[in-house]
Amino acid sequence: MSNSCGFLDYSRKTRSRRPVRERVKDFKEIEVGLNEENIKKQAIRCMDCGVPFCHGSGCPLSSLIPEFNGLVSIGNLEEAWRRLQEINPMPEITARVCPAPCEWACTLSLGFEGVSIRDIELFIAEEAFRRGLLVPSKAEQDTGKKVAIIGSGPAALAAVSILRQKGYSVTVFEKAPLAGGMLRFGIPDFKLDKEVLDRRIKIMKKEGVSFKTSTEAGKDISAEELEKRFDAVLMATGARVPRDLKIPGRELNGIYFAMDYLGGVNEYIAGLKKEKDIISAKGKKVLVLGGSDTGNDCASTAVRQGAKKVFQADIVPRPPEGSGRLNPSWPLTPRINKTSPSDEEGARRLWSVQAEKFRGGGGKVRKTEFIKVKWNSDGTAFKKEAGSSFGIDTDIVVLAMGFLHTSHKGIVKDFRLESDERGNIKTDQCAMSSREGVFAAGDAKSGASLVVSALQCGKQAALSIDQYIKSGKSRINQK
Repeated sequence: MSNSCGFLDYSRKTRSRRPVRERVKDFKEIEVGLNEENIKKQAIRCMDCGVPFCHGSGCPLSSLIPEFNGLVSIGNLEEAWRRLQEINPMPEITARVCPAPCEWACTLSLGFEGVSIRDIELFIAEEAFRRGLLVPSKAEQDTGKKVAIIGSGPAALAAVSILRQKGYSVTVFEKAPLAGGMLRFGIPDFKLDKEVLDRRIKIMKKEGVSFKTSTEAGKDISAEELEKRFDAVLMATGARVPRDLKIPGRELNGIYFAMDYLGGVNEYIAGLKKEKDIISAKGKKVLVLGGSDTGNDCASTAVRQGAKKVFQADIVPRPPEGSGRLNPSWPLTPRINKTSPSDEEGARRLWSVQAEKFRGGGGKVRKTEFIKVKWNSDGTAFKKEAGSSFGIDTDIVVLAMGFLHTSHKGIVKDFRLESDERGNIKTDQCAMSSREGVFAAGDAKSGASLVVSALQCGKQAALSIDQYIKSGKSRINQK
């Protein structure tokens, strides 16, 4: 580390966003990274703590943050890349979509502003691609064993990287026409340009990974066939079952789930659908129910489609305002109000409101009735405020209230996998499901979570598969 007191010399600086008037006209990435000079200054701010909470408490992957910060601060980008990708299988993805809990866990967040870790990570990854440092690699020895992965989201792709390193033949089955799972169809292009995802998958293909797209496990290939052909199977099917809102008027047309809306738009941008076949918000009054990142993405998408008005409603109260990156909940991520891109782009926020009824005309939703709610001081319960009812004219309602669990149909049913109390695929401590040789990872195992958490879960599952096959217990060896 060139200067352990660099935080006294340089203030925190992060990537900027493209001007609102410019970015709402397209679906290109809205964030603009820092240049090399500023990245070095941000890396110099790292104190190289004796106990790096960014690494231990903040990052689910336990990335070697102080190490690559120090290497960047002295200009050794090649070694910084080596240390970064040693732990993180897709840093160019996490640097774009991760909310960076590592930055909130940074020791500087106690009294100063945390290190801009996410920006440093992005710079290292993009510089590595630019310099040609990321090239297809092959295992020293081929095991001759085969692993099938169902799904191609972050957990699946993380498992791919580990299994190929260890010499396994890997086949990924994806029911969509293109690989990437939620990374491709659940995250808008203005947050993650799909060329970034494509170049990573292209490298995996060169490493020998087989991607069978437009192939639905449980339909196009059965559980029985998978067990005959492969030594182990990894279920990385995500948590795609959405949380519904069962209130009067739910049957009206014009009410959609978030993934049906976002997925269709992403498919259109990818050239997989025609504009007439997707949900369009052009010239319409749009209501998004849910204040999560997914809700924000839906609101920003509606703005880009030319919506007349966009409202975003949440049952929870408005979080308190934050103060820079000072963290009152250190080393945990605080719950504070953050200005999202959709806020900047004109979406109107409604806090502490509950949707009570959808009203319609001609079979279509026309208005949503709300009532204001008041939460207890401890945030555990709320009550409705008498006389506070109001309505909002709405042509489209998007339900973005989170996800319940993975689908229990298709391949999950075919394998007869047991579920835990939350509806996720039940696994033991080694990520194996109730069926011998079938493992689970990511949201299918844990429920909806962060991309970075799914990556870590996928890595752990791959290591468990490796141990399982090496033990000689795989089904194919018993036949």
